[in-house]
Amino acid sequence: MRRFPVSVFSAGLCIALVLLLAAPAGAQEVKPPPPPPEFDPATEPAVVAVSKVLPAVVNISTERIIRQQVQDPFEQFFNQFFDQPTNRRPRELQQKIQSLGSGFLVDAQGSIVTNEHVVERAADLKIQVTFADGSSYPAHYVSGDAKADLALIKIEAKDRNKPFPFINLSNASPSLLGQTVLVLGNPLGYNSSVARGILSAKDREITIENNVYSHLVQTDAAINPGNSGGPLIDLAGRLVGVSSVKLAFTPQGTPTQGLGFAIAADTVAAKVSQFREEAANPRAAARHAQEAGGSSPSARRLFGLGLQTLTPELANAFGARSDTGVLVSDVERGSAAAQAGFRQGVIIYKVGTYDATSPARVEALLKDVPGGTTVDFVVGLTGNRNHRGGQVGTVTLTARGE
Repeated sequence: MRRFPVSVFSAGLCIALVLLLAAPAGAQEVKPPPPPPEFDPATEPAVVAVSKVLPAVVNISTERIIRQQVQDPFEQFFNQFFDQPTNRRPRELQQKIQSLGSGFLVDAQGSIVTNEHVVERAADLKIQVTFADGSSYPAHYVSGDAKADLALIKIEAKDRNKPFPFINLSNASPSLLGQTVLVLGNPLGYNSSVARGILSAKDREITIENNVYSHLVQTDAAINPGNSGGPLIDLAGRLVGVSSVKLAFTPQGTPTQGLGFAIAADTVAAKVSQFREEAANPRAAARHAQEAGGSSPSARRLFGLGLQTLTPELANAFGARSDTGVLVSDVERGSAAAQAGFRQGVIIYKVGTYDATSPARVEALLKDVPGGTTVDFVVGLTGNRNHRGGQVGTVTLTARGE
């Protein structure tokens, strides 16, 4: 038998006694720490931002009625060969054109920003605005800028003691490259949709159908038809820009991905201020258009006429030739043109003895006309195919002073 020295045995016994005395009475097995509390998605910054801004985002639908008169072919036959009119009135056909887009309120009184192309030429048409909660309001056009692709429309509160939710334009996002951004709107008519991405670039310039759009912000967040006019926001709910266009193909036809563009927030704020000024002072609209090189500012400044190109599509819908004439898009109330009976849809064929081949041509003819001068306009009404390109009559207008 092997024997251990007494000193070794005594040392082991002492260690055992120390450990036994150090252990607390009734000691139990140590349990692992409790798991962390379950994460609440409602606290996500993106969720908080959406819940803050979405009540101010609206769906915008516009409805436009194009009327044209169609004469019975038998009526035309008798008129042409037998000179025996049947005295039947031409039938009036109506075509309804609808469009969808997005927008958002910028004050508690019901002012809404959207893209001009969403409410284009809708000054005298039906505009309906629908909120995320389903409430709906009729709206009217205030002002717009085709070059900036921005417009301001207005709704009236049903309860004046209940202000509308809105996005504060004076507290815009710093718009830092790489920051998370959210697109809110109604793509393809799907209300209250949200898309997420980053701010990819700033101060971009793109060209679409010969129109140049500058000072845009770029994002890879999905911008689809119907998102136009909706807000692009950061995670604090501040405005980054107004969704405007998605570049789906390069000019060479190559498909692209993640190339969406929005109008920068500072441009939006400046334009809204301008639109409000124009609403309060109609002559300011002419001044701004002239400063920006807009189409036919002199026609509006001198006579209260808004003009637009008579495209083949519009000419066909209105029953007019597209190779001559300029279409009146709107008429300022109380202006010389309004008092003379001008209305939306009138075609101007000549200014004086010169052909009105385009809005730019009309502007060139009117730019040096002083106030108080009389100008003859050869005009015709749309929708009457018996006068396709014909000169229906001459109207003399007096240019107003500055």
